[in-house]
Amino acid sequence: MARRGVRFANAFTCQPVCAPARGCLQTGRYATAHGVYRNGIPLAASEQTLAHWFKAAGYDVGYTGKWHLAQTGDGPIPPERRGGYVDHWVAADLLEFTSHPYEGRMFDADMQPIELRGYRVDATTDLALDFVRRPRDNPFYLFISYLEPHHQNDWNRFAAPDGYAERYANAPIPEDLRERPGDWPSQWPDYLGCCASIDENVGRIFAALDEIGQAENTIVFYTSDHGCHFRTRNAEYKRSCHEASIHIPALVCGPGVARNRVVDEIVSLVDFPATLLDAAGLPVPSSVQGRSAKRLWEGDNNGWPEEAFFQISEAEVGRGIRTRRWKYSVYAPEKDPRLDASADVYQERYLYNLDADPHERINLVGRPDHAEIAARLRARLIARMVEAGEPAPEIVPSKYPA
Repeated sequence: MARRGVRFANAFTCQPVCAPARGCLQTGRYATAHGVYRNGIPLAASEQTLAHWFKAAGYDVGYTGKWHLAQTGDGPIPPERRGGYVDHWVAADLLEFTSHPYEGRMFDADMQPIELRGYRVDATTDLALDFVRRPRDNPFYLFISYLEPHHQNDWNRFAAPDGYAERYANAPIPEDLRERPGDWPSQWPDYLGCCASIDENVGRIFAALDEIGQAENTIVFYTSDHGCHFRTRNAEYKRSCHEASIHIPALVCGPGVARNRVVDEIVSLVDFPATLLDAAGLPVPSSVQGRSAKRLWEGDNNGWPEEAFFQISEAEVGRGIRTRRWKYSVYAPEKDPRLDASADVYQERYLYNLDADPHERINLVGRPDHAEIAARLRARLIARMVEAGEPAPEIVPSKYPA
């Protein structure tokens, strides 16, 4: 995909939690704007999504995989909670609750169970390709949402296809995991095996587009809702400001997209809906808070933001920015991260110099010799919070080094 199109080298999620990030990816709005600031909150039926906008432009719109925006648990999702996907629907709200790697179910448009066959990534692709290969008069927009490489909740581990973890038994360990606590020593090979399966299935999608003669007429965008730090930063896998949690893959290729181009500017997951619409030649609605990154691969970065803004929930009520050099993150220790979407007062928690410390080993927050840079980043963070629709908060400087 990178050779055929554009790779965003510095792409970051705007919310490292499943449902909030998915709401951002559907609406182009920050989690506090669309309302799904944590898991367990359904996306309001009044929210406009990519499905609504592509459908209004004459596209057939379809969805396959994990949804996580209806909050129906292990049951089927009624039509009014499907975010406007009306032409193809095979999904489960919490796919990790309705299936295991080699068995389980999703639900079709009639809310009837569809049994999965084979490994879950393969089965999800099979169901998506049913829609791709369908004869049609209209262009199509399809959202495929794999569960992997998310861990299997009730097993408390990642589960690669049979035999795949063995391929990666001696794979190199990323520097930000080495010598840190966490479960990466036992989980890393399976995680890579899950990713290899997704690689293969993305290849199957391109092969199907070739088969129907639409490979050169289809824009394909690949990304993730968040990353994974293998419990090295907190008690679970994400929900933190660290690179492993917020740095995500992002690639796009197809007609009108530059070929073999790397975009180094910082982009956010919240920018991707606007980018998709713009790449397809469709207007970007005024409700969308993200920016189209199409102009970046065309060589125009004039006025593009120099940082990514992110919100954090569930583990903490947190906010932060990531610039080329700095990571600056704050939290509200007096707030309940499951009950409070935001706060009036935050406290500095993390400051990393990514040039000198790319693996975020040394927290510089509270150090007197970094007070000036912390003050500048504090002002930039407040400005980004206001731009996202939040009231300007008070951010209390850290009094002591971490």
